Amino acid sequence: MSADMENVALRLGIPFRPTVEDAEVDTALLGRLPLAFARNNLILPLREAEGVLTVACANPANFAALDEVRGLFGMPLQVVAVPRQALVEALNRLYARASGSARDVVEELEGEELSAVAGAFSGPRDLLDLTDEAPVIRLLNSILFQAVKERASDIHIEPYEREMEVRFRVDGILYPMLTPPKVIQEALVSRVKIMAGLNIAEKRLPQDGRIRVIVAGRDVDIRVSIIPTFFGERVVLRLLDKNKGLLTLEDMGLLPREVGAMHRLLARTSGIVLVTGPTGSGKSTTLYAALNHLNSPDKNIITIEDPIEYQLKGVGQIQVNPKIDLTFAAGLRSILRQDPDIVMVGEIRDAETAEIAMQASLTGHLVLSTLHTNDSATAVTRLMDMGIEPFMVASSLSAVLAQRLVRRLCPHCKEEYVPHREYPGIVLPPTLFRSRGCDKCFNLGTLGRFGLYELLIVDSELCSMIIRQAPAGSIKEYAVSRGMLTLRDDGLAKAAAGLTSLEEILRVTQEDYADLPV
Repeated sequence: MSADMENVALRLGIPFRPTVEDAEVDTALLGRLPLAFARNNLILPLREAEGVLTVACANPANFAALDEVRGLFGMPLQVVAVPRQALVEALNRLYARASGSARDVVEELEGEELSAVAGAFSGPRDLLDLTDEAPVIRLLNSILFQAVKERASDIHIEPYEREMEVRFRVDGILYPMLTPPKVIQEALVSRVKIMAGLNIAEKRLPQDGRIRVIVAGRDVDIRVSIIPTFFGERVVLRLLDKNKGLLTLEDMGLLPREVGAMHRLLARTSGIVLVTGPTGSGKSTTLYAALNHLNSPDKNIITIEDPIEYQLKGVGQIQVNPKIDLTFAAGLRSILRQDPDIVMVGEIRDAETAEIAMQASLTGHLVLSTLHTNDSATAVTRLMDMGIEPFMVASSLSAVLAQRLVRRLCPHCKEEYVPHREYPGIVLPPTLFRSRGCDKCFNLGTLGRFGLYELLIVDSELCSMIIRQAPAGSIKEYAVSRGMLTLRDDGLAKAAAGLTSLEEILRVTQEDYADLPV
């Protein structure tokens, strides 16, 4: 494709470039060329020098569009040919940087326009008309745009007595972003409802929905949750960027030996592998990575999930629907009549689901699922607390992978230091790392997250301990003696390697090690 464009440039006698670098673009020019026009005609203004405007174009033969740009800027053009894909990426990247943030929209509302906005929203109005008001649409669009730009996983729109607040969750931590005027609260929530296909007249009951949007060329799926509170409806938007694709087990922070162990476990034709951890610890991502590894034309894979976060080609995925009694247990029973090789149950929530999953693993099915426990050993005792017989747990359970997500230090601003403080029971490495914050990480000091893992593999001795109903502490002690790395040990090794900070390791493992100072 690049060679074709180079030939076109040669025939037309114009320069050719394979890419567009950010440094060569004057972003002030972007505001004078509408994004819709730029995208439709694949034209990007680069810079102005000596009364000549240089533009990058993926279709240099589109003379009509180039004439429009010439008239719009009022100066002659120097056209540079750029391949289509490279130009589309540059358009999305540069216009994203040049566009205003949600805070800019709020500042517009707060100034001269605010009284007009307040007047427009006062008095009885049809909510359908209200949510079509330009300021509200622009504000919500800007919030979504900025959230994607700053890698937020969640947007919280929270009403209070005299104001409302918007917060973003970035790398697991909530940060306040802006405080829109209280007067537009109802209109903003109603706009979210309309986009999600929800009932805008219902304000007394919780509602859930989905929104699918394109932000700077990226396909983003948004899960919407709305609940009524004393000061109005509270909205949480969970963002799933479909362009990121599925992670592999190797990408998630597992050590090479743990990746090898997981591959061996997933190669089995029966047994159950559990992934445990609190909410937001990345359990679903791990299950999807495992399914992605297993997915092949010779396997019948069926899942039951709540909700389905990613669509997997070649995998039958069932969405839980309690309204029609399609629960995990009911769906799992039906799945077993579909001749599956591999079954994934989104979560084991009750004894019935646990028992069916265990029976499925004993009858020639590989079962993957999640459980809410703090560490791997506690998962064993949790199953027995649910009422599952110890012999069934011992004979069906293959392994438990406990995990947490920690923030990755920004590679652009991290620095090495010598720790001076001591922690009882922890042998610190001679050097650790911390970050200062820079433009690349929005001054947060972190850029993305990865996992800490604790892989408990059930062997014959552990089977005997489970049948004897040994306590979780004894099970963990035995596993450590056999070489299992605890979450804390895995974290300390990764902190020593400069991937994260000691404070981050202590933050995410403090509930497992209550004796440690934070």
